[in-house]
Amino acid sequence: MNPDLLQSTETNEDIRHLTEAIRNEAIEVGFSKAGFARAGKTPYMAYFHDWLSDGFHGEMRYLKRQAEVRGNPELVLTGVRSVIVAALNYHCGEDTSASRQSSLTGRISLYARGADYHSAVMNRLERLLRFIKNEVPGTNGLCYADTGPVMEKVWGAETAIGWIGKHTGLVSREIGTSFFIGVILLDIPLEYDDKSKAFCGTCRRCLDACPTGALVAPYRLDARKCLSYLTIEFRGNIPTELRPLIGNRIFGCDECRNACPWNRFAAKTTVEELMPRADNIAPELLSLSGLSRGSFERRFAASPVLRATRDGFTRNVIIALGNSRRAEAVPALKAALTDESPLVRDHALWALTHICNTDST
Repeated sequence: MNPDLLQSTETNEDIRHLTEAIRNEAIEVGFSKAGFARAGKTPYMAYFHDWLSDGFHGEMRYLKRQAEVRGNPELVLTGVRSVIVAALNYHCGEDTSASRQSSLTGRISLYARGADYHSAVMNRLERLLRFIKNEVPGTNGLCYADTGPVMEKVWGAETAIGWIGKHTGLVSREIGTSFFIGVILLDIPLEYDDKSKAFCGTCRRCLDACPTGALVAPYRLDARKCLSYLTIEFRGNIPTELRPLIGNRIFGCDECRNACPWNRFAAKTTVEELMPRADNIAPELLSLSGLSRGSFERRFAASPVLRATRDGFTRNVIIALGNSRRAEAVPALKAALTDESPLVRDHALWALTHICNTDST
């Protein structure tokens, strides 16, 4: 394709054919859907600044530091004209882990039971970008998959892929809520989607499903109460009043997403690396409670669980053991009282008290 044609007009037949070729290639490399939006300052920024001002980002200070860049892709890629958004389905059918659960097993979020999604998404984005550069030599582009100052779900809502639901995640009529989002910024024009309509209506199942009330209003998430934030991103002592609400969740929380009725249309993923590992479906808490740093890194090699760090993950396991109220957990919790991490030791003391005192919080 002659790249000069792409500079003459944004509605010519060459651009239309290129866009369709990119969409087809996105499916070929494994994405479920691809959408296209005109690059520019996102209208979401007023909401984002309000959210930051309320402190709802917790200790994710990088969001505040990068706020200006996140709102303007021109600050990420000079000359950017288009945003490609690609969805990678990780839905594995009905979650059968409940049948394997006991009070001494943990729950890992569905998206984290397989291999690290960053690699799965980025590998496909890079293949797609190579295809585009082959079609239009001289094209500049950058790929992001939760790896930089790009608001992936906001750009997804600017395309036909889906809309931002009341739980603040992206929702698709065709694939529900269980998909990862990748973005390619390009300095060439494409044919852009009509935005998807929002189909939440009066439904509030996601808000009602949140164990901690972190969804303080539709489209308003207080991360400081969110169990995904607390068990993954947060590095400190989890507030005592929230610890019993964690239950046996040791990495992430799926409640708001699982509650969405649009999931009934989701097909199973065909991406092999995103399939759950057997030992991540209902892992034994006692075997996880005393992992050394090296053992933790080996056990969760190439897994999103590494994001929690050894101390943060062990803290989560200790809380889950406390919530089990099982006598079998006591020896492991006593051993954790001498853990090298003060974070683990503090939570082990709480967990022992929680087991011994049914009124403890």
